[in-house]
Amino acid sequence: MTTSGFSNGLLSRRGFVAAVATASAGGAAFVVTPANGAEGDAQYTPDPLDQLPTLDPELARQVVLYSHSKIDRVKELVERHPELANAAMDWGFGDWESALGAASHMGRRDMAELLLANGARANIFTAAMLGQLNIVRATIEANPGAQRILGPHGFSLLQHAKAGKEQAMGVGEYLESLGDADQKYTNLALDQSQIDSLIGEYAYGAGPLRRIGFEHKKGNLRLTREGRFPRTLFHLGNLVFHPGGAPSVRINFEIEGNTATSVSLNITDPGLVARRIG
Repeated sequence: MTTSGFSNGLLSRRGFVAAVATASAGGAAFVVTPANGAEGDAQYTPDPLDQLPTLDPELARQVVLYSHSKIDRVKELVERHPELANAAMDWGFGDWESALGAASHMGRRDMAELLLANGARANIFTAAMLGQLNIVRATIEANPGAQRILGPHGFSLLQHAKAGKEQAMGVGEYLESLGDADQKYTNLALDQSQIDSLIGEYAYGAGPLRRIGFEHKKGNLRLTREGRFPRTLFHLGNLVFHPGGAPSVRINFEIEGNTATSVSLNITDPGLVARRIG
């Protein structure tokens, strides 16, 4: 693994930096859809004072985003609010990532050390990236199978060690000796006719915020939604997918003829169904 971007078709560093610039310009805040909105697509920007006693969620979002690449900005945020060293955000479908998790899979030792110095809670993924063999070994011995647990976005423990480069070589060698510390998602290839049948826009209600799209990029199908980061999908077979970082979610397409007419997601009870539009 390199630190030039997210693997498996996830957001590249260039795309990430552009996205961060867009997200942070002018102090932009989350777009929230009121559950009782009459139109189903009304938007508002929450006032941080309305969130009390919760810390402004936009600050948490920013510190996680910046922990991938911008240490000066992270330092500014955690010096203002040291509690942000433990900030986390859901990239989609429960793909939770902490600021420390971001620094760890990007191989940013300097970022991780800054966050740890401000009270971030260390974990085995950070220890692997930092080359802390004693901690990694002790954790796995105390919790057999821990080497198979995947981190944010589905990055394996061994990938975190590789992100730590030379200083984590000992951890990498140990994890390779275990034989199962580099778990990967199943991701069966799609042929062009399958790709063409799936890509497009689907609606599950009225208004633009009740729409999702599917695109094909860098060998992967991706779920898109206005104002959100694309989510890379992994193909399990028979046009059933799951998003990176959320392997329990199932995204299942219904095909009629040569075109998908609807897609179901098991994220609500009963499941959500979106129908092709356009």
